[in-house]
Amino acid sequence: MFSGRVLIGLAVAVTIVAVVLGTVFALQRKLIYLPSGGPVPNAADVLPGGRDVTLVTGAGLRLTAWYFPAAAARATVLVAPGNAGNRSLRVPLARALRERGLSVLLLDYRGYGGNYGKPTESGLARDVRAAREFLVRDQGVPPERLVYFGESLGSAVVAELAAEHPPAGLVLRSPFVDLASVGQRHYPFLPVRLLLLDKFPAAAHLRRVRAPVTVVYGTSDSIVPPAQSRAVAEAAGGRTVEVPGAGHNDPALLDGPLLVDAIAEAAW
Repeated sequence: MFSGRVLIGLAVAVTIVAVVLGTVFALQRKLIYLPSGGPVPNAADVLPGGRDVTLVTGAGLRLTAWYFPAAAARATVLVAPGNAGNRSLRVPLARALRERGLSVLLLDYRGYGGNYGKPTESGLARDVRAAREFLVRDQGVPPERLVYFGESLGSAVVAELAAEHPPAGLVLRSPFVDLASVGQRHYPFLPVRLLLLDKFPAAAHLRRVRAPVTVVYGTSDSIVPPAQSRAVAEAAGGRTVEVPGAGHNDPALLDGPLLVDAIAEAAW
């Protein structure tokens, strides 16, 4: 028999756990998606020749983006960003790629960069499809000259896209196997896999991709462990590019030479 005091203690503990789990469940998307809002500058002000463009999803949501065409471009790179910031942070990458003769589309998802809406896994999938549709339909980019580049969480977004619409090449920077695998590492005391609404199963998507895959990762990444990125490469049957000593948000993984080389090589 339990005493009344023990039963009360158990009830309090259960209530606390329920409140914690309920709060995490309700607020999880605020922990996953960390957008910087607008306004953002005009594209031409951050890189000469840049164009402010509008992407339209299948549901009619209008998203602002930047398009940086290169003269006689040999390919076009669709950049799917990670979970934080906005497209302003990716301008150095766009500059470096355009110097390699590549046109670049910098996408901001719904809720990012002044765009209306709230980010979700299904919403990001629609957003990246709108970006591809803009390039293929409106700009006349042949699918065989289109490269997808995904940054961290964006790797899962373009992996899902590539399974349906294969690109010429797919470059994934700091990808994870799935979101739960990363979440469990950072929140080992929570049943992350049970709580997550948005799964982002990158490795599972990649098993359906029929395009060359390159995985770029830093050996000192404390957010997405290098072993996760290597597992993604193995699932895709792709090659890896290791950036020694680089952490998740280090410049070497934002616009460093090994990363830029990997994207440029995927465009050949």
